[in-house]
Amino acid sequence: MSKGTVVLAYSGGLDTSCILVWLKEQGPVGQIRPREVFIEDLRAEFVEHFIWPAVQANAVYEDRYLLGTSLARPCISRSLVDVARREKAHFISHGATGKGNDQVRFELTSYALYPEVKIIAPWRIPEFYNRFKGRLDLMEYAEKHGIPVPVTPKAPWSMDANLMHISYESGILEDPKSHAPVDLYLMTKNPEEAPNAPDVLEITFRKGVPVKVTNLKDATSKDAALDIFLYLNEIGGRHGVGRIDIVENRFIGMKSRGIYETPGGTILLQAHLDIETFTMDKEVRRIKQGLSVKFSELVYNGFWYSPECDFVRHCIQKSQENVEGTVQLSVFKGQVYLLGRESPKSLYNEELVSMDKQGDYDPCDASGFIRINAVRLREYHRLQGLSSPKN
Repeated sequence: MSKGTVVLAYSGGLDTSCILVWLKEQGPVGQIRPREVFIEDLRAEFVEHFIWPAVQANAVYEDRYLLGTSLARPCISRSLVDVARREKAHFISHGATGKGNDQVRFELTSYALYPEVKIIAPWRIPEFYNRFKGRLDLMEYAEKHGIPVPVTPKAPWSMDANLMHISYESGILEDPKSHAPVDLYLMTKNPEEAPNAPDVLEITFRKGVPVKVTNLKDATSKDAALDIFLYLNEIGGRHGVGRIDIVENRFIGMKSRGIYETPGGTILLQAHLDIETFTMDKEVRRIKQGLSVKFSELVYNGFWYSPECDFVRHCIQKSQENVEGTVQLSVFKGQVYLLGRESPKSLYNEELVSMDKQGDYDPCDASGFIRINAVRLREYHRLQGLSSPKN
């Protein structure tokens, strides 16, 4: 390795704790300032600039994963680049494995925002991965060097925790049929042990973003972005909301098993879906649903700072102009139940849809509507009848 300052994305976990010591062993790189630590509070930025756009998008990867790690990486990487530029660092390093998605996410963001930077990825350096075959080798290295780590041979899974979620993978979880240990979850209570009475929440949205949450049971109310999300995490965690166990498709081309808990994000997904359907035109929403899938894939694959993701985010943001109103829901025993909603920009016309009033609608119009739609079906089946032998 050539000389230069290295900025390490340090999580405090097993990999980066060992990498910090290993980097100091690597000759010229050992001249970095190992005791200079930058601690940035990115929580509010993470909520407002990354989680809120995901809420607007109803972002879900492969129908279930709410992208907690995927969204955090561009946020962390942007700050990492800021530090690297400020310190005139030539190198950025991270502890992501050579088989995972995070190496892509960290590095695509770094190259996008700091094109001339060089990356040190120990898990892709033969001297590192030949020395450390896996997590047990790292644990032995940590013990030998007196490195405190939050992982033990009794709980040898990999864990990534941030404000939005906690993910668990590796170790005993690599067997897809093995059940998650009962003591695995740290963010959510077992739904069986959750309170026997629900919390009823009222969440207010403006332009598709939550601006206030009120607990109707005890009148607790939050209106700052970070406070809203932390409170929803608290309520969701108390009731065991947001646990999933999935096998997903990594960007790098392999399937992996992951267990995730995303309490606040799960509540917001259900609430936002409800107010969006209430206030958004049907055809606009149909287009927006496709954009949501594309957005989720781009975020998962590490392309937050790509021109296409920027374009999609702007389109989604445009779709949210009239997504305004309040949703009432119940959080109880691992589930979120929608109770009601209201909006000054609702497209719901009670008189028009009522079964007790005629409203501004002539039922006779439906006859022509149905006949026109039946033309295609009649022709299809007429031709099928002529060309196919009857059974």
